[in-house]
Amino acid sequence: MAEIVILLAIEKIGIALVNGAANQGSALFVKYGTQLLELQRSMDRVVRELRLMHDFLCQMDIRNRNKQAHESWLGEVRKVAHLMEDMVDEYLYLVGRDLDMGCCFYLKKGFKKTRSLLSLNQIAFKVKEIEKDLTHLSETKKRWVCMINNEDTSSSSYIVERSQDLANISRSLDEEDLVGVDKNREKLEQWLADGDLEHSVIALLGMGGLGKTALAANVYKKEREKFQCHAWVSISQTYSIELVLRNIIKDVFKDDVSVLSSTMAMDIVCLEEKLKKFLEKQKYLIILDDVWTPEAFDDLSRVVTHNDKGSRLIITTREGDVAAHASPRHTIKMEVLPEDKAWDLFCKKAFPRETNHECPVELKPLSEQIVNKCKGLPLVIVLVGSLLCVREKTVEEWRRINDQLSWELNNNSRFDHIRNVLHLSVIYLPTHLKSCFLYCSLFREDYLLRRKQLVRLWIAEGFIEERGESTLEEVAECYLRELVNRNMLQLVERNTFGRMRRFRMHDILRDLAADLCKKNCFGVTYDGECEESLQDVRRLVLQKLKKDNHQSSGIHQLRTVITLDNSMPSSTIPLLFTESRYMTVLELRGLPIEKIPDAIGDLFNLRHLSLRGSKVKMLPKSIEKLSNLLTLDLYESDIHELPSGFVKLKKLRHLFAERVIDSNWRELASCSGVHIPNGLGNLINLQTLQTLELEDDSVRHLGELRQFRSLRLLNVKGIYCRSISESLVKMQYLSFLDVIASDENEVLLLNVCQPNLRKLTLRGRLAEGALDESPLFQAAGGQNLYDLSLFWSQLREDPLPSLSRLSNLTRLDLTRAYNGEQLAFLTGWFPKLKVLYLYDMPNLSRLDIQEGAMASLERLVLTNLSSMTEVPAGIEFLLPLQYLGFHEISSDFLTLLRRCSAIKGTRVGYSLRD
Repeated sequence: MAEIVILLAIEKIGIALVNGAANQGSALFVKYGTQLLELQRSMDRVVRELRLMHDFLCQMDIRNRNKQAHESWLGEVRKVAHLMEDMVDEYLYLVGRDLDMGCCFYLKKGFKKTRSLLSLNQIAFKVKEIEKDLTHLSETKKRWVCMINNEDTSSSSYIVERSQDLANISRSLDEEDLVGVDKNREKLEQWLADGDLEHSVIALLGMGGLGKTALAANVYKKEREKFQCHAWVSISQTYSIELVLRNIIKDVFKDDVSVLSSTMAMDIVCLEEKLKKFLEKQKYLIILDDVWTPEAFDDLSRVVTHNDKGSRLIITTREGDVAAHASPRHTIKMEVLPEDKAWDLFCKKAFPRETNHECPVELKPLSEQIVNKCKGLPLVIVLVGSLLCVREKTVEEWRRINDQLSWELNNNSRFDHIRNVLHLSVIYLPTHLKSCFLYCSLFREDYLLRRKQLVRLWIAEGFIEERGESTLEEVAECYLRELVNRNMLQLVERNTFGRMRRFRMHDILRDLAADLCKKNCFGVTYDGECEESLQDVRRLVLQKLKKDNHQSSGIHQLRTVITLDNSMPSSTIPLLFTESRYMTVLELRGLPIEKIPDAIGDLFNLRHLSLRGSKVKMLPKSIEKLSNLLTLDLYESDIHELPSGFVKLKKLRHLFAERVIDSNWRELASCSGVHIPNGLGNLINLQTLQTLELEDDSVRHLGELRQFRSLRLLNVKGIYCRSISESLVKMQYLSFLDVIASDENEVLLLNVCQPNLRKLTLRGRLAEGALDESPLFQAAGGQNLYDLSLFWSQLREDPLPSLSRLSNLTRLDLTRAYNGEQLAFLTGWFPKLKVLYLYDMPNLSRLDIQEGAMASLERLVLTNLSSMTEVPAGIEFLLPLQYLGFHEISSDFLTLLRRCSAIKGTRVGYSLRD
C-alpha cells in the first residue's frame, strides 16, 4: 500500500508547484525568486521519480506481501514519501502564510524575513537529499529486490493461479459446508430449469468469502447434465482471454481429441469463431467464476451468444457493475449468514465427531463469541471451525483462541486462504479508492459511517481528485458508490428517496484493512487496551482512551486526530495545536473542553475542524488565519457569535453552527443559530450553512453566496421573504432549504422556482393561497421535491389537494400545519409517499384514506390529534404499511385500537397522553 502514500505526496507537490507558479509575480517571490525556483525544480524532479515508483507499485500484487526484502524496501519508500510530504507542507505553510499576510507585514517585522529564508534554504537542502534517497532506492531495488519477470511467474499468471486455487477450495467444499443457502439454491435451480428458451444471464453477487463459488459449484454439479454442453472457467482480475477461451473449449468438447488438437495453433479470433459456431447450436450452461470487470464480461459476450435454446450463463462477482449485466431480476445478492446458521456451520466444523455436532456446555459461551467474530462469513467460519477441530477442547485453549483471533486471522498460515480472498479485493482497488477504504477501517467495529461525514473527511484529507465540472463532494459520492458496488462497504440505510445514507464495514475486512493501515503508517486506532507507537503515524482515531496510557511522543507528524468519545485527557489538547503543525483534520467532537488555544491559528494546513458537542463558548480571533479551512462544525457547541475575522475564510465550504432546543422539532423555535459578522458575502464557496440567524446585513448579502446545497435560515421575518426569494433564484444547486420564522405571527411567502430542491421545510405561518401561488408547490417547480415539512403553517383550507400535485414526494410531515377538522387522501394521490407524519393538529377529527391513495406508504405516525375519536377510515388499504404509530392518545382511543381489525398484522406503536 506504499502507492497510497506516494500518490498523496505527488498530489501535494502538484498543489505546491501550481501555487508557486501562480505567485511568481508577487513581490515576495521576486525577493526570494532564485531559491524558490530552484526548490520548485527539485520538487518537479522528485514528483517525476515518485510517479514512476507509483506506477510500478500499482502493478505489484500479493506475491511479494510476505517477502522481507520487498517489505523492507517499501518501508524505505514510505519514509521518503512521508518526508517529502512534510517538506511540501512546510513549503506551503511558509510561502502561503507569507503571501497571505503580505509584504507590509514583513516590512513591519523584518526579522522574520531571515527566518523564512533560512527555512526555505533548509527545505531546499532536504528536498535535494530526498532526490538522492530516491536515486539510491531505485538502485537498491535493482540490486536486492527480486523482481520476477519470466512468463511462468509473471504477475498475471500468479494472480490467475492464486484465484484458481481459491476457486478450487470453494468448489471442493462438502455439501454440509453449504449452510443457509437453501433459498438461493432453490432460486438458482429454478432459473436453470424453467422453460424459458431465452438466453439468461444469472449473477451471484457479494463480497469475497460469502460462498458464491461454492453455491454455483453445488448447483453446477447437479444440473449440468441437463444441458447439451457445459463449462466452468475462473476469470480472475488479470485473466487471459485466450486462456479462458481454451478452457471453455476444453470443457465443452470434452474428449474430442481431434477438435482439441485442431485448436492448438489457433489465434484468439479463430478460437472465438470456433466456439461461437459451436455454442449457437447447443443448449449450454457456462459458469464464469470471479468476474471482476464489465470489460471481462464484454470480451466473452461476443462468444456466449443468444440462441433461443434455453442456454444459461452464471457469473459470480464481487462487483455490482458486473452483476448489472444479468438478465432482469436474475441477480442473487449473497448475504452473511444469520446467527443460527452461522452457529450450525461452526459446530459442524469444530465438533465433527460429537453427536449431532453438539458443542460442549463449558465451551459454548466462548464458542459463541468466536462465531460472533466471524460475522457470518462462511469461509471464515469453515476455516476457524476446522482450526479449532484439532485444538484441545478446553476452556483455556478456547479462551486463548478467542482473545487472539484477530491476530490469528492476520498472521496464521492456516488462514492464508481467507487473507488472499479478502486481500484480492483490496489489492485491486484503484489507488484513489484504497485511501478511502483504509480510512473507513480506522473507525471502530460496527461503526455506522455516514455519507456526509465521510465525504467531508475524504475531501479534507486530499483523497478526492477533481473530475470535470463536478464538485469534490459529488466525486466523493461516486467513490462511495464504487466501494459499495465492489462490496467493500455494506450499505445499511438509504433515505426516503433512495440516496445512500449510512454504511458499515464488515469486521473481518476491517481487521485486514486496519492491519494494512498500521503496517503502512497510514493510521492507527487507540482503543485503550494496548500501547501503540505513534512513530511515523499520520492519522489517529481515539476511542476509549485512558489517561494513564497517553503519550505525546511522535505527535508532531500527525495530520489527523479524530475522537470517538469524550475521554481525551485535557492536557493533550494544547499539544495538538502547538506540536502538530501540519494538522489537516481535527475532529474533537464530544469533548468537554471550554476553550480553544490561540495557537490554532498556526495550523495553516487545517482543512477540517469539528468541535461538535463541545463546551466551547468562543472561537479565538486567530481562527481567521485558517485560510485553508473547508469544514467548521460547531453543532451543539455553545458558540453563538463568530469573530469579526471569520469572514476571511474564503475557502470554507461547510459551516454547522446550531444548537437544538427541542429534539422533537415540534416547537417553532426548535433550534438556535449563529450570527455571522459583516462580510457574509466573502464566503463565496459555502455549500452548507446551518443555521444562520438572519439580520438586515446578512439578508442583503445572502444572494452573493451561489454555491449553496444546504441552507437553514432562522429568525426570518415576513419583510425578508422578497429578498430571500431573490437570493434563492441565484442558488441553482440548492437541494435542502429550511426557513424558520421569527415568531408564529410572521407570514412566510417564498415566490421562487427551485427545480433542484429535494427537501423543503417551512416553519411558520403561510400566506393564504401560498400552496397554490408559490412555484415551490407547483408540479413544475417542485418536480424534484421528495421531502416536505410544514410546521405551524396555520392553514385553514385542506392542503392535500394542492400538495397532491407533488407526485414525487416520499416523505411528508405536517406539524401544527392545519386548523381544519378533516383530511382526505384520494385515490391516486401521493403514489411514492413512504413516510407520513401528522402532528399536533387539535381540531382534526376525521382522516379518510381512499383505496389507491399513498400506494407506497411504509410508515404512518399520528401524534397528538386530540379531537380524533375514530381509527382513520380506509387504513386497511395501506397494504405496504410496516409501522403505524398512534402517540399521545387517550385510553378510550387505545381501546378502539385494540378492537380494530383493519390494523391487524401491522406493527403498531402507541403512547398515552399525559
